[in-house]
Amino acid sequence: MAMKGLLWLLLATIASAKLRYDGHKVFRVVPEDEHQLQALRDLEEQSQGLNFWTSARSLNRPVDVMVPPHLLRDFYETARRNQLTTEIFIDDVQKTIDSERPAHKVKEAYGWTDYYDLNETYGYLQSLVEEHPQHVALYVGGRSYEGREILGVKLSYKEGNPKIFVESGIHAREWICPALSTWILNQLLTSTDSDVRFIAENFDWYVFPSTNPDGYQYSHTTDRMWRKTRTPGTSCDGVDPNRNWDDHWNEGGASSNECSEIYAGTGPFSTVETASLADTITELNPTVYFSFHSYSQLLMVPFGHRYEMANNYYKLLEIGNIAAVSLSKRFGTQYVVGSIIEAIYEATGGSMDWAKSKLNVTYTFEWELRDKGNYGFLLPADQIVPTSEETLDSIITILRRVSLALPKNES
Repeated sequence: MAMKGLLWLLLATIASAKLRYDGHKVFRVVPEDEHQLQALRDLEEQSQGLNFWTSARSLNRPVDVMVPPHLLRDFYETARRNQLTTEIFIDDVQKTIDSERPAHKVKEAYGWTDYYDLNETYGYLQSLVEEHPQHVALYVGGRSYEGREILGVKLSYKEGNPKIFVESGIHAREWICPALSTWILNQLLTSTDSDVRFIAENFDWYVFPSTNPDGYQYSHTTDRMWRKTRTPGTSCDGVDPNRNWDDHWNEGGASSNECSEIYAGTGPFSTVETASLADTITELNPTVYFSFHSYSQLLMVPFGHRYEMANNYYKLLEIGNIAAVSLSKRFGTQYVVGSIIEAIYEATGGSMDWAKSKLNVTYTFEWELRDKGNYGFLLPADQIVPTSEETLDSIITILRRVSLALPKNES
């Protein structure tokens, strides 16, 4: 019995140990011809130990690839054989992970100088209800495979306001997104700035900091670079929840390979996370849909497929361009504006495209937040506040223009 107990303890310790990325490097590669592009696509689809932080989808657009130490020689050989020029953006991923958060962690209360796990984030949402019961209520947006709630809040100052749905953290490793969402909530409740007060009091906000709660918690406890859900698979676990929506599902920029980071699942809404979240969004029928991702510094509008433009594409593009200028004024951060397929790459089965095509949500915007690859998904915690400040500047600009366009009884 003693031996069995020791074995159980050993297995439990191994299962709970954090995966380390010592010696893993992130390379930037830019395909310059179709042969090079196809070579990178083949590598990504094979999913044999390489982790594509950005996908190979078009010519002359950067592709960031994390390579473990034991595959470095093979990667260099593949690059040489295909005449690909490589540049190291992150020399040691583990060192970057170790420096992502403050060296001296003081967590007396939830704040924005560090990153917080799911339980701490949900605790913060609960505290908002306790401190602002007249304006904030908990709102369950859905469920996860492991039985967690997709928890958010409704923030409202008066009934009848147009609704904003904020979807954040659908990719687990993009920690800046839940941090941004909670920072915005704090501003909506406490800021005395006239523009912030306007958007707080003239819209009803439904904010969900982590719409992939299993994956997000797993990225804190076990694997910092985890992206997908925790849905069990045959060969590999997890589905990309932003390729699993019922809009041009798996028609491009997605994969049928379970081990791919962009695995689309067995069918539209095959994950409980996306299916239950879609039911909530349908019920709410929002006027505005915001989606937060990282990284690349992009402000995007539908669509991620090749077949059509959004019915108000030019209006969304106009608003987006003005918003990007607003965003740039505070710190000089430059964003590219365009449809998903124009600004980044083809990607089908995404949440924002579904909201536009299936629900005809009028105003739909998706941010790829800081940075452009120096840190990638490992944005240092000291950039949470500046990232949030400039993003809120762009949101204010968008909502000011939305308000002008709405009928008077809706704004």
